[in-house]
Amino acid sequence: MVAPPRLERLTVAEAVARYLAAVEVDAVREVLSPATARSYSRDVAEFARLAGPATILDDISGPDVDALLVRYQSAPDARFTDPGVKPGPGRSTATVNRFRQSVSRFFTHAARECWVQADPMQWASPPARSREPLRVARTALSAGAARSLLLSDDAAPARPDQDLAARDRLVLALLLILGPRVSELARAETADFTRELGGEPAGSAVWRIRGKGGAVRSVTLSPPLAAALDTYLTQLRPRLAARRPDDADAQRALLLSWRGRRVDTQAIRALLRRAVDRMPPEVRREVTPHALRHTTATLLVAEGWDVKVVAELLGHASIATTGVYLDRIDGELAAAVRAHPLTASG
Repeated sequence: MVAPPRLERLTVAEAVARYLAAVEVDAVREVLSPATARSYSRDVAEFARLAGPATILDDISGPDVDALLVRYQSAPDARFTDPGVKPGPGRSTATVNRFRQSVSRFFTHAARECWVQADPMQWASPPARSREPLRVARTALSAGAARSLLLSDDAAPARPDQDLAARDRLVLALLLILGPRVSELARAETADFTRELGGEPAGSAVWRIRGKGGAVRSVTLSPPLAAALDTYLTQLRPRLAARRPDDADAQRALLLSWRGRRVDTQAIRALLRRAVDRMPPEVRREVTPHALRHTTATLLVAEGWDVKVVAELLGHASIATTGVYLDRIDGELAAAVRAHPLTASG
């Protein structure tokens, strides 16, 4: 008979240090996105502070977790320093539930590594239900607004070597047409784009998108999108890459800044804000890269594409997730009523 594994009575500080090392490995292996890894690290470090670094991890019970969550919720949200921005102290239910999810993942790892006899989260109170108001504002852009964003003219650069119009047009086209996550676009590399020798149409450009959990999906670029990619790769990117010839990461990266560094997610968001500012006032509104994923999903379904195909394009494991991305299309409800088979009866 095999003896059961021996329990390691680690302190919270020791367990958290080992866990965060594992999170870092998962981030390097791209099992976790950099943003997710940072979120886990931040939350688990806060858990260690609240629980007490010298506390034995296995001594923490379900009620202890409940008390810890209450302390976390009652603390002021560090993102809001102006009391006029957010009424009342404390963190939102959504923020607390995100923190709880990070702690739960930590304890799942601890139970697997025999740092605790049993996961205390199973005896903690269930997560609170969010009572935030329903979202009524439209997330996705209309077809007209999306087209306006895609065709927005670039402002003249201050210097000729800062003319990044070819890069910016490519970024907007990829976000609007293919709907990748902003993190997927930021970590894209030139080697991820290949030409298909066979199939239809021959010579099509294909993007192997490295998504969440290490999943990879291949998406064929439309001819205009492939042309925008070729223009950037042949005319602009070589000049940008030449500015940092010894930067191995920059030499691999698809998107580069005018200084020749890999473009990060914040730079992509800033690029998008500048493009929105150039839209006509009648269709201009605040938009994020994530809203453009909603736009991709909504417009494709409006054109009759199967939700399963859209889910595969966006990298969703479930079509239920894709359903959340679909905004109601103006006139859709009235059209459905007109098309009802019983409309003409009676």
